[in-house]
Amino acid sequence: MSTLEIRNLHVSIDTENGPKQILNGVSLTINSGETHAIMGPNGSGKSTLAYTIAGHPRYTVDSGEILLDGENVLEMSVDERARAGLFLAMQYPVEIPGVTVSNFLRTAKTAIEGQAPSLRTWIKDVKQAMGDLKMDSSFADRNVNEGFSGGEKKRHEIVQLELLKPKFAVLDETDSGLDVDALKIVSEGVNRVKDNTGLGVLLITHYTRILRYIRPDFVHVFVAGRIAEQGGAELADRLEDEGYDRYLDNA
Repeated sequence: MSTLEIRNLHVSIDTENGPKQILNGVSLTINSGETHAIMGPNGSGKSTLAYTIAGHPRYTVDSGEILLDGENVLEMSVDERARAGLFLAMQYPVEIPGVTVSNFLRTAKTAIEGQAPSLRTWIKDVKQAMGDLKMDSSFADRNVNEGFSGGEKKRHEIVQLELLKPKFAVLDETDSGLDVDALKIVSEGVNRVKDNTGLGVLLITHYTRILRYIRPDFVHVFVAGRIAEQGGAELADRLEDEGYDRYLDNA
């Protein structure tokens, strides 16, 4: 059992007019095997939380803590966070020209495990993971995300998730740009990893459609950089009907 704790987190970014506060005291705890959905209007701080956990240099932690099994995540470099078991699926995965998918995946696995996986076993695992995500095996020889459609980029993110087997995955609007078929395939991939490894999931989304496939244990409503309300899966259903107006009025 692993635990990711976020305690009273305050985060800002530098702007032309000076520091701008984005997160204003966020606290939540995610345990192995749990799925937490973060929902809220644009500009509420959802993606800021994701990138702060991952260690993006743009974001300054003014106060608060992020702990992974009691260890201070904020003292870790980006690669140390990955080796410790944190994974970020980006809303807009970047292209890496000159680096093939197969080389990228094997290099990442080697960095996390401390030794290169057996080539024969690795090739089999990559083909299996790509097949499960309905990706043609020829993608393994293409440069990372270069010329990929939006759906192919998101499937590749979940291929990484299946192969790297982190403790916790932060999925930043993984459903954006996916058609119905791709959404179901990607969601099944996340559920498969969770069932097989006890993965803890922090799922950031605007919409409830992905929550029909990845059912959350907890839903947290973000408004103005803080959690305005939290509850179970029924809260997401209510948001679908009511929207965020009442939270914005209160803010």
